[in-house]
Amino acid sequence: MEYRRLGASGLKVPALSFGAGTFGGSGPLFGHWGTSDAAEARRLVDICLEAGVNLFDTADVYSAGASEEVLGAAIKGRRNEVLISTKTSLPMGEGPNDGGSSRSRLIKAVEDALRRLGTDYIDLLQLHAFDAGTPVEEVLSTLDDLIRAGKLRYVGVSNFSGWQLMKSLGLADRHGWPRYVANQVYYSLVGRDYEWELMPLGLDQGVGALVWSPLGWGRLTGKVRRGQPLPEGSRLHETASFGPPVDDEHLYRVVDALDEVARETGRTVPQIAINWLLRRPTVSSVIIGARNEEQLRQNLGAVGWSLAPEHVAKLDAASEVTAPYPYFPYRRQEGFARLNPPAV
Repeated sequence: MEYRRLGASGLKVPALSFGAGTFGGSGPLFGHWGTSDAAEARRLVDICLEAGVNLFDTADVYSAGASEEVLGAAIKGRRNEVLISTKTSLPMGEGPNDGGSSRSRLIKAVEDALRRLGTDYIDLLQLHAFDAGTPVEEVLSTLDDLIRAGKLRYVGVSNFSGWQLMKSLGLADRHGWPRYVANQVYYSLVGRDYEWELMPLGLDQGVGALVWSPLGWGRLTGKVRRGQPLPEGSRLHETASFGPPVDDEHLYRVVDALDEVARETGRTVPQIAINWLLRRPTVSSVIIGARNEEQLRQNLGAVGWSLAPEHVAKLDAASEVTAPYPYFPYRRQEGFARLNPPAV
């Protein structure tokens, strides 16, 4: 397994990490992701560690805390062998302080996560969403307190816009508070919006990307193809409305290119889609998920080899879309491009 620095921090993380959203799954969304109990989870953790995957990502909102509980049970007795990443900020209840990133909420959320995970520290805590109702200074000073107390090692964000992340980094620098070193982002061959602003920001500010849903919310598994109905067992039947939308024609164009590369390389469609991501700037780790051992082993096959330049070019061309203003002039007009070279 290849290990990479997480942004500008000194922490090294595996190129592939494991998403524990399939652990303890329940409800209309997470129940379709997976329902691994502690025994099944422990087996998946075993396979990950054998392959060098030692970073496990979860969130308090995943199955109302059950994912953290199952992950905690699965790593019991080997805490020093793993890195734990979890997220908070999204509402966990209907109460006025059950969501957000206020001082009160963050302290309680961290204590609850530590209890569920069965540990006394979290390697990486990420804010799951920007809280427009709480001053950024309050958020950052609280995270600073939690790091000084030894309960957190590093902090990051997820689903922030560029200005939200940059404002936070600027205030952290001004006051000497911990900087966000990770940005957990949606990025895939059918969702390249990350490249327009957040990737250049990550390059400039030393923020590493942890990629979620690298298979485009299940669209790049190799089972969805032009002219064919969704497979009967596809989770997209139930969960498509929860995830990022994708135009059908754009999806099929990407899948056609993936199929061509698969025939020429002997690799599977998911392996190719993940390997393409591993070549992209700022990507520290790609989070893979699996409902069973077979899926996990297939996804682990995405590392240890590289796509040929001609295959990368084919996938780039098939997946490219016109960026929105003010980004598109940078790619289309020479003057803009000279002043603002693309990140990729």
